[in-house]
Amino acid sequence: MGNQTAECYFYLLGLSNNLQLQIFFFFFFLLIYLLTLVGNIMIMLLVRTSTHLQSPMYFFLSHLSFLDVCYSSVTVPKMLEINVAKQKTISVSGCFAQASFILFSATSEVFILSSMAYDRYCAICKPLRYMEIMNVAFCQKLVASAWVIGFIYALANTLPLLKLRFCGSNIIRHFSCELPSILSLSCTETFSNKMLFFISGSTVGVVSLFLTVLSYIHIISTILRINSSEGRRKTFSTCSSHLTVVTLFYGTGYFRYLRPSSASSVLLDEILSIQYCILTPLLNPIIYSLQNKEVKAAFRKIVKLKF
Repeated sequence: MGNQTAECYFYLLGLSNNLQLQIFFFFFFLLIYLLTLVGNIMIMLLVRTSTHLQSPMYFFLSHLSFLDVCYSSVTVPKMLEINVAKQKTISVSGCFAQASFILFSATSEVFILSSMAYDRYCAICKPLRYMEIMNVAFCQKLVASAWVIGFIYALANTLPLLKLRFCGSNIIRHFSCELPSILSLSCTETFSNKMLFFISGSTVGVVSLFLTVLSYIHIISTILRINSSEGRRKTFSTCSSHLTVVTLFYGTGYFRYLRPSSASSVLLDEILSIQYCILTPLLNPIIYSLQNKEVKAAFRKIVKLKF
């Protein structure tokens, strides 16, 4: 990287320069990270071992949990390191790699969420053909498509970074290397990078959100046609967990990446990044376990077998 940048590293400021706050943040986010790992790994183990959790919905949920582990692991360990290290640096190649994995994990996750929305649509609107439509091969293709789209999107946006030169400030006012933060440091023209990022991000965002919203339009219209209020409540409860996760992830992630740069704020960016990079992967297993009787029953069964 010698002819690309005057420095071979970037300096991450983190969340605070105050020593006491740094110590607090270290233990607080370490606890969150450990809980995230335990919660999501537990979901994956339950889906793998429980015979009651072999439906397409739980197949997608296990992949969502795996992505949450990856997503959190891309950012939190480095965040913890810069809270305690004297040299709060990351190599340029490491920074590019982190940005790439963030884009890859986030994009794959939104399409997994879209697949889960379609699964709920088939279960509620086409119950008699549900198992015929959501067969094993089709579910595997949906998951594989999500991973491939995420990989292509990340590669398309991070490979052009290799052509940029960084000869000025190497300070990133954030706790991770996200693409907007890297582009703002370049001393060469980044208009094409920003346009590519905005167009590809908007396309990915609109397509995945459209698929999710379209599924829920059909779901809600079907629920409203159910005569009894109890029946409507029970039917809606089968997709309430997914709808909660979608709202959390899409709301913060898209606002962070696709809003105009004029509305940018270091503090706001950090808050939004903490929400979708750190808190959402923690909340996903909690939301699905607390609102899902089958998951709770499978967990109780395993606990009884162990003790």
